[in-house]
Amino acid sequence: MLQPDFSPEHVIGLNTRHQLKVLDEYGATAKPFSADDGWREASVKIKLPKERISYDSEDAAPDFEIPGVQYRPILEVLKAAYQDPQAAYYHYTPHKTFWQADAKPGEELPPAERIYSEVYNSDAMLEEDRVIQEAPRNPADPPDLEYAVAPIMLWSDSTHLAQFGTSSLWPIYLLLGNQTKYERGKPSAHAAQHLAYILSLPDTIQDLYQTLYGIAATAAVLTFCKRDLFQAVWLLLLQCDEFLEAYIHGFVVLCGDGIKRRLFPRFLTYSADYPEKVLIACIRFLARCPCPICLVTKDKIPLMGTRLDLRQRLKWCRVDTTHLRRKITMTRQWLFEKGYSLLSTHLAKVLDNTSLTPTQSAFSKTLGHLGFNHYAMLAPDLMHEFELGVWKAVFTHLMRILHAAGEDKIQEFNKR
Repeated sequence: MLQPDFSPEHVIGLNTRHQLKVLDEYGATAKPFSADDGWREASVKIKLPKERISYDSEDAAPDFEIPGVQYRPILEVLKAAYQDPQAAYYHYTPHKTFWQADAKPGEELPPAERIYSEVYNSDAMLEEDRVIQEAPRNPADPPDLEYAVAPIMLWSDSTHLAQFGTSSLWPIYLLLGNQTKYERGKPSAHAAQHLAYILSLPDTIQDLYQTLYGIAATAAVLTFCKRDLFQAVWLLLLQCDEFLEAYIHGFVVLCGDGIKRRLFPRFLTYSADYPEKVLIACIRFLARCPCPICLVTKDKIPLMGTRLDLRQRLKWCRVDTTHLRRKITMTRQWLFEKGYSLLSTHLAKVLDNTSLTPTQSAFSKTLGHLGFNHYAMLAPDLMHEFELGVWKAVFTHLMRILHAAGEDKIQEFNKR
């Protein structure tokens, strides 16, 4: 009303009570996950095993349904991202970047040094691009249709929403490796795409388990169900006919730079803290082989940083093979068809050597037969593994040393 262009005629006939009621009703009915933004709601089911109770198959075992999974189909998210005007600045052709130092007077130029700074100049994307370019083209495509990789970078992190209480969210984010990290890191770029929200295991599982079996679920059963729930959400995202078709044959889209391309989605990185990497890799937490990427055992961890350690990690890297998938399938058959305990020595003999769990990865189940190795996409997480992990522990230990030294050591440290 204090604006210079305001006129009393603007509010003639305005019913303030009605307008306030409209606002109240909108606030009560509006949902954060709008279908207009591509959000969908679904439920997922997990199986409930019980020691000494067998079924004809895993499918015959009782289900526990978890409703309210909010998600966006991966393919729709990708199409929207590549049609965005910002896609005009994406790098669709991977390449190598080198830095050439100046030569000293009277000397030859030193060898050029390769620089690794972006996804699109990494060996992983170069290899994916090579495979796509060498594969037979779709006969229906014109010869000038460009083929390119759609490098997917995933993040997920369970987050507490309040300092007091148990409210939490577990979002999954998707970003594209075609975009430079200097743009991805800007909040104003809106580069991160919300993909889904993982649910926690509801407390009602104990009620159903008690009804079915007359006994409460053990800690081992609850852990098994939590792992399966995580994979069930990812199966919901990956077991989509349209996405699998696009993964194999690509999808055609008019990109933000005005060029039509056939893009092939590829998962290159998945960043998460260690507890979530354990879930993604379907391994046991800090067990005999604690690393989700390699099979280096605990007794070899002190060698970290040595040349021997590097050779061992390259030699003993985890690979999703047909033999491994058969082992997981076999142990799940023992659980449901023979009624073995989750703590059975039979399972331990098969799984403990490489710290596996009787949980099949959703990535392995949907993309493993296509040659995708989900272990290789697990990238180091500087924030969780260094800044909040190694560095924090080292810094804390240094503070203890300074306190033990006494005198003015802490003051001198603060001064520096």
